[in-house]
Amino acid sequence: MSAVLSALFAFLTAVANATGTVLQRVAARTVPPGDAFSPRLLRHLMRSPAWLGGIAVIVGAAACQALALHLGSLSLVQPVLVLELPVALLVACAVFRRRLPARGWAASVMIAAGLGVALAAASPSGGRSTASAGLWTVTLVSTLGAVTLCVTAALPRPRGAARAALFAFGSAIGYALTATLMKAATGVLGQDGVGAFVRCWQTYGFVAAGAVSLFLLANAMESGPLVASQPALTLGEALISLALGMLVYGERARTGWWLLPEALGALVVTWGVLLLPKVQAETATAPAP
Repeated sequence: MSAVLSALFAFLTAVANATGTVLQRVAARTVPPGDAFSPRLLRHLMRSPAWLGGIAVIVGAAACQALALHLGSLSLVQPVLVLELPVALLVACAVFRRRLPARGWAASVMIAAGLGVALAAASPSGGRSTASAGLWTVTLVSTLGAVTLCVTAALPRPRGAARAALFAFGSAIGYALTATLMKAATGVLGQDGVGAFVRCWQTYGFVAAGAVSLFLLANAMESGPLVASQPALTLGEALISLALGMLVYGERARTGWWLLPEALGALVVTWGVLLLPKVQAETATAPAP
């Protein structure tokens, strides 16, 4: 039952994140090019009702994600968030009164079906609720170093696909770290109460990591098309979260012949994820009915 509830809250997280992404995209399209990666970017967005609404929805998504991570493993929760991509397209079509083409529906079904097959085959389980100081040190140094490399590589580049993908991948790493820290903090909350949660360094760590990730995501959306940023964000967050779940919490997935349906499901998900942003771009430029 815990796994089912965890998956349900993860799905609600994906729906809320998708809605927030669409609202942020609406706001990001109004940002002047000269305001990219500067404090002016946040000042501009803070005046946008769409961006503020997106933040409110994302806060709700964070609450659902916290519940999902408290009830289940990182390896179960984070891959479910891949569903954010097709849900975001459905929400965008509703908001902008566009019609989703058949290829968009096919890609959405591919992502959902591939994810179901991969998770059923992998059956993520096990894991510990705490990690040693050494593991946390390795995790923080490696993830923050990777984010720094992405930002350093993105800044000199002109606006376009490469810049958007680099910022998005940096955001994906940050969101994976956010989920890893959030799981530790919610475990402390459930076991030792609110006082221990407030004193826990992971609580402030996931808030800081989430804020940085949100800033990088805003820059990814401002820098280039969704066809470049969304796959890097969606697939990157899922894969890095799986790796962190195994590294930090010792989570396990089935091996042996189960690797075949896992690989097949992952391939179908990847195919759908790579296809769907192209549909998004086509839908965004199509005339409204």
